Amino acid sequence: MTHQQSLFDRNYFLHRRLHSLTGIVPVGLFLIFHMTTNGSVVWGQIDARQRVYGDPGVATFQHEVNFIHSTPFLLLLEIFGIWLPLAYHSVLGIYFAFTGKSNVSRYAYQDNWRYTWQRITAYVGLVFIVWHISTLRWGWVGLIPSNWGAEEAKVLAWEADHAASSMAAIMQGGIEGMTTWGLVHTAGYAIGTAAIVFHFANGLWTAAITWGLTVSGAAQKRWGWVCLGLGAGLMVLGLGAVAKFATLDYDKARDTELKMLEKYGGPEREPSLMGDSRDAGGRSGPAVEMLAGGLGGPGGGTGTRW
Repeated sequence: MTHQQSLFDRNYFLHRRLHSLTGIVPVGLFLIFHMTTNGSVVWGQIDARQRVYGDPGVATFQHEVNFIHSTPFLLLLEIFGIWLPLAYHSVLGIYFAFTGKSNVSRYAYQDNWRYTWQRITAYVGLVFIVWHISTLRWGWVGLIPSNWGAEEAKVLAWEADHAASSMAAIMQGGIEGMTTWGLVHTAGYAIGTAAIVFHFANGLWTAAITWGLTVSGAAQKRWGWVCLGLGAGLMVLGLGAVAKFATLDYDKARDTELKMLEKYGGPEREPSLMGDSRDAGGRSGPAVEMLAGGLGGPGGGTGTRW
């Protein structure tokens, strides 16, 4: 009796290659872009042109956010260029993780431990990405720890018009400095960021082997140094941004953003699927009204941050 393979099994090799490819393009490329954008709150400090507004890092970050929101067909780009490839990569990754086996208990070699950490960081990174997107992009502010049990007037949400200050308030758990919930939120971001960067850099190294680009041990070692350098750079950008938002002075950041808003106006937006919490004067603050079930849309319509 012949064993009839499923459609997935018959195309197993193809799915393996597509899983590897989507982790690099477009997901990996977006990660580099995203970390660079978030890191602008740190590296933007060297931009002397932005000092006229106050904090140059805050001004640079706001400029980057405004640029993103001026992108035509942003929602379509997100869906087909980020979310669907990410979903495909994640679902297949979970399947391969559950069907694959590591040998760390018997052979504690570097590659086996690397394989194990690749799986661990995949799970941690996926949870973090869902949390990150749902709170900042979809506006599910009820998933922000500092909002648990908070009065309606003190609910925090990310705002495109005040990108750095509102992110700092969320990261710190309030607008008056770091709180206990803020420490929890910051720790979650630090762990999630580190997991995603490791997963990408290590996956990039293994992808070269999968595609037959690094066959010899020497080639794998050279490519390993490249991946290590890229991973280290992204780690500095990502964790640097987390640290900056966790220590940013809310009032000074807000003043900088208000000066930019007065001169340039806010970022252009598509119509929001989550509603708009602005008042009649077009203003938005760190607090928004929560929708049914304790979840609300981010201040300022689709004030998105991926």
